[in-house]
Parts: sequence; structure tokens; C-alpha cells
Amino acid sequence: MTRTLIEILHILVGLGVAVAITWAAAWSYPLGQNVIWWCGAAAMVVTVIMGIGPLRQARILDRQTSRSHA
Repeated sequence: MTRTLIEILHILVGLGVAVAITWAAAWSYPLGQNVIWWCGAAAMVVTVIMGIGPLRQARILDRQTSRSHA
């Protein structure tokens, strides 16, 4: 369970950073806000997609660990 929670935390932190950078970029360049937010949304989707593999691996390892302790 620990590895899974860490991977979820990594995904959430990545999303938070993507939102912060997107917000700052949109704030600093108001003429391009629409494009910036679309690019930021794409980065957020990619962040989640890239986190799926490590999250699945962490769940497998957590299951194996919990079975060996049972």
C-alpha cells in the first residue's frame, strides 16, 4: 500500500506543478491564455498517463508484499 500511495502522491504533485506553471504562464501572457491552458491541459493528461505504469507496478509490488507477510 505504501508504494501505491507514493505513486499517487507523485501524480498529484505533478498535476499541481503543471497547474501552477500553466496558471503562471497564462497570467504572464494574457493574449495567449487560451492556447496556454490547452497546452497545460495536455501536459496534465500526459502526467496522468505517464503515472499509470508506475502506479500499476507499485500495486503489484504492494500485493506481493502483503501476501508474503500474511
